[in-house]
Amino acid sequence: MTTPSNPDLAHITPRDQAEILAQALPYIRKYHGKTLVIKYGGNAMTDPALQQDFAEDVVLLKLVGMNPIVVHGGGPQIDDALAKLGKKGTFIQGMRVTDAETMEVVEWVLAGEVQQDIVGLINAAGGKAVGLTGRDGGMIRAHQLKMVDKDDPALEHDIGHVGEITAIDPSVVIALQDDQFIPVISPIGFGDAGESYNINADLVASKLATVLKAEKLLMLTNIRGVLDKAGELLTNLSAREIDALFADGTISGGMLPKIAGALEAAKCGVNAVHIIDGRVPHALLLEVLTEQAYGTMIRSK
Repeated sequence: MTTPSNPDLAHITPRDQAEILAQALPYIRKYHGKTLVIKYGGNAMTDPALQQDFAEDVVLLKLVGMNPIVVHGGGPQIDDALAKLGKKGTFIQGMRVTDAETMEVVEWVLAGEVQQDIVGLINAAGGKAVGLTGRDGGMIRAHQLKMVDKDDPALEHDIGHVGEITAIDPSVVIALQDDQFIPVISPIGFGDAGESYNINADLVASKLATVLKAEKLLMLTNIRGVLDKAGELLTNLSAREIDALFADGTISGGMLPKIAGALEAAKCGVNAVHIIDGRVPHALLLEVLTEQAYGTMIRSK
């Protein structure tokens, strides 16, 4: 009898291993040929073991017939790069203030270092990943975001080269996934004059999932999901319940764009939107191929 390559699995009998694999079959059948948009961020992006788990999960989902598309962030990496230049990142209502110098840093960190690391991890795990930005194939058109103050609608914040999506052309993504590639997308858009815009990755993932009519939008985070004021996980939320959580301040800061994007995607036809704990090993696989919930599901009604 051969020994499992992973010593943690040595106690599982072959029969139990087969049973575990068989339990995934209904989900593989259900989601075969379907598009899954995955927002990749948080600890899952910075912890080497979790990076490996993520890459393996994405490759497995592709190999069993699903179409994963990765949209990544890179906040900590951008902050590190800015610190080396003597700059400190600032945020207003969860959005990064992006002057011209910061935009240059954002582009080379996201579209260079971070994107290529992800592409390399997926390829090393047996997949065929291709890195893209919003410029490729004219995918993400944007204009400057006008941010209205959440407390004073008459006040508008200038946050620089931060973009609001005006249109997404998914042609290049569709062509790649149909040819068995895994697209890895940096959230950088372009304007009418060719200028670059930093766009919140959660919003890019949400909009892309909507345009592609994805089966699922999965957002990996550094928390268990949406928590109430007592710190308890809310596993299933409707649009009305989310509005109440916005109003009483339960959802604030960096969670604002994440939840707003997730809610919009759910309302616009994405079948299921999940905010999941990226600190859990193989959280992506567990969410898609098992019955167990590993975060919060957003419902449109």
